[in-house]
Amino acid sequence: MNRPHLRRVVAGGLCAVLLAAGCSSPAEPAADPQPDPQPTPSAAAPSSAAVALDPLPVPERAAAVGTRRLTVTRGSRELPVTLWYPANGSGGTSADAVPAPGRFPVVVFSHGLGAAPADYRQLLVRWARAGFVIAAPTFPSSAGAQGPAGLMDVLKQPADVSAVLTEVLALDGRAGDLLAGHLHTDRVAAAGHSAGGVTTVGLFTTGRDDRLRAGVVLAGSALGVGTAFAGAAAPQLFVHGERDDVVSYASGRAAYEAVPWPKAMLSLPEGDHGASMSDPDSPGFRVVSQTVLDFLYWTLYGDPAARQRLSAGGERGKVGVLDAQL
Repeated sequence: MNRPHLRRVVAGGLCAVLLAAGCSSPAEPAADPQPDPQPTPSAAAPSSAAVALDPLPVPERAAAVGTRRLTVTRGSRELPVTLWYPANGSGGTSADAVPAPGRFPVVVFSHGLGAAPADYRQLLVRWARAGFVIAAPTFPSSAGAQGPAGLMDVLKQPADVSAVLTEVLALDGRAGDLLAGHLHTDRVAAAGHSAGGVTTVGLFTTGRDDRLRAGVVLAGSALGVGTAFAGAAAPQLFVHGERDDVVSYASGRAAYEAVPWPKAMLSLPEGDHGASMSDPDSPGFRVVSQTVLDFLYWTLYGDPAARQRLSAGGERGKVGVLDAQL
C-alpha cells in the first residue's frame, strides 16, 4: 500500500535483498536459500495464442457480496484466506451470505508487502459484485513485514498461491460447502499488487501454475521471479503509475514487454504506487477497476465486447493510457 514505511522498506530493500538471493537480472529466476516445493514449470515453450473460451453471460447488475474465511496450510506456512463472492440480493456485504445462483470465475489476489487483503477491500468487493469469486491469502511474513524476512518471503509466495487455489477450487465439489457448485474451476486468474504483483508474475514464470488463464499485475515487476514465461498463453494486464516511487514504472514496463502472450498495460501518468488500486477517492481508482473488470470479463467470461473495449486502447478517463496488444 501507499504507506511511508512501505516506501522505505521496498525502495530501500527489495532490490538489495532479492539480488542477494541470486537475482542478478530480472530475467534470471530467483535462487531461494531455503528451497520450497514449487509447481513444476511447463517444459514447453510459451505459446502465443490464448485459448478461446465459450462465452458466459456477463452479469447484468451488481450483486450483493458474501464473505467467508478459511485457512490453508502449506507445510509450516499458515495462510488465512478471505473470500468475497457474489451473493443473493443487490447490495451490501455480509458474512456467509447465500451465494448468487450460478457459477463464477475465480481470481486469487496477492497483497503487497506490509499490507493485508483488507487494505484492498474496496477494489476486491467491486470485482466480486461484478461476478467473480475473489480469494485473498494473507502471507506469513510479508504481511506487516518491515525487514528482509518479509522481502525474502515473497519468493515463496507463488507456491502459497497455488496451494490456496487448490483448496479454494476443491470447495466446488465439497458436499454441503457454501460455495459447492458455484465455482468455474476452469476459469481462473491471478492478480496482485506490488510484491503481490511480483508473486503474480512468478505464477507464470518460475512457479508456473497451468490452471491460470490470465494475470493482473498492479504496480509489480519481475524482480526475483524472472521473465521466463512458460506454458499455454495466458493474457496479462499490467497497471502502473508513472510516478511510482516504490516499484519503478520502468521495471513494470520491462516485465510487460517481456510477456510473449496477448497483453495490455494501463499507464497512469500521475499515478503513484497504491492510491489508484485501493482508494476510491483517487482519480484513477474507477479507471483501474473498470479496466481490470473488462480484462477479466474477456479472459474469464469470454466476453467479446470487453475485448473490443480493451483493444481500442487509448485514453482512459484522462487519467490513464492503455497500450493493448491483444
